[in-house]
Amino acid sequence: MITEKEKSRITELCDIIRERIRDKHIICFKNMDKPLFLISDTYPGVWLEHTYDAIMYAKICDEGKKIAENTINLFLDYQTDEGQLPCYVWNGDIVSENENIVGYSQIQECVSFTKLAYIAYEMTDNKELLEKAYVGCVAWNNWLTKYRMTRGKGLIEMFVGYDTGHDESARLNGMIAPGNYIKDGICQNAAVLPSGDDVVPIIACDMNANFYASKIYLSKMAEKLGKTDEAKKWICEAEIVKKKLFEICYDDHDKFFYDVDRHDNKRKNKSCTVFHMFMEGILKPGEDLTEEIYNRHIKNPEEFWTQYPFPSMAINDPAWIKRTPKNCWGYFSQALITLRATMWMDDYGKTEDLMHVMEVWLKAWTKHYDRIKFAQELDPITGVPSSSSEWYSSCMLFYLYSAIRFGIIDY
Repeated sequence: MITEKEKSRITELCDIIRERIRDKHIICFKNMDKPLFLISDTYPGVWLEHTYDAIMYAKICDEGKKIAENTINLFLDYQTDEGQLPCYVWNGDIVSENENIVGYSQIQECVSFTKLAYIAYEMTDNKELLEKAYVGCVAWNNWLTKYRMTRGKGLIEMFVGYDTGHDESARLNGMIAPGNYIKDGICQNAAVLPSGDDVVPIIACDMNANFYASKIYLSKMAEKLGKTDEAKKWICEAEIVKKKLFEICYDDHDKFFYDVDRHDNKRKNKSCTVFHMFMEGILKPGEDLTEEIYNRHIKNPEEFWTQYPFPSMAINDPAWIKRTPKNCWGYFSQALITLRATMWMDDYGKTEDLMHVMEVWLKAWTKHYDRIKFAQELDPITGVPSSSSEWYSSCMLFYLYSAIRFGIIDY
């Protein structure tokens, strides 16, 4: 329970966050004229995986709708002729002139961009945005199919560790490129399969949950645009992806989805990839299997239902190790995971559980504010933050949204 004293302090901190966002985060990047949501000083731009930050900001306040629209347009405007979306766009006022301001070296689409583009359209009712997003997202689907389906199994593949954004996770063990693929001192494009790797290409279950959702939302876009036949085609393709995901990545004994290496071996780490099965709609609300997976893993105190949910690796997995003191996706509870929980937990009838997560996160960041300001991650057992990336957009937004849901602030 949040005490009145805590509510007063939370209100004060929400005021500080709003001022920080207004003055430091909603900015025009160098040589750009439309404001975006800067992640943090540590992450000097916008990554594809943070597109949902802009959507959440739009949920919180009306002025956020323009930020959401700008963010979708940003990635579409920097899409290559072949359809590849950039993995990040940095602010040239922060990084060196010698840096690659726009990156194409990894996927890092940790939430379906197509889904978020459709949500942005629904928020803005901008038909021009919908038309542009449909063309761009079809091209992105085709690029992934062309370059990331090398094994011919109908599912897309992870080539490098940064594809998933899960730095320092055991799911990357054995990869020669747990970051990006560097060859002859040059960072390679995400289309390039690392040579001499005994585990990649890996069929990554989270990437394919996103791939499924993208096809579902391409169908929704097509329906809105009067393209009925195309809408049906996308639904059929989505169902094929779902079927193959169950056939290849699902373990019925464990009731879990695992990555699969190039030799068809399941890489049995109980990673936070399981959340993608809910977030992207692979598992349907109310079904027996959905409830079994939720209760066996997500609501299990020995796995993901820790004192400060949700760890990025189940705590009973042997690979649940703090490999680095910060930015470790094999240990910490990440603000990105909790922020994304707002995409699915209400829809799955887990509102009470979501409110619990919000409560403990509110308490943790309120308690530790004087030591570190709204950073990237918490220890899942103690609730002590790491020092990774103060004033982290996902953390600030989850704090604000949680305060709103508890009726502590309006906005």
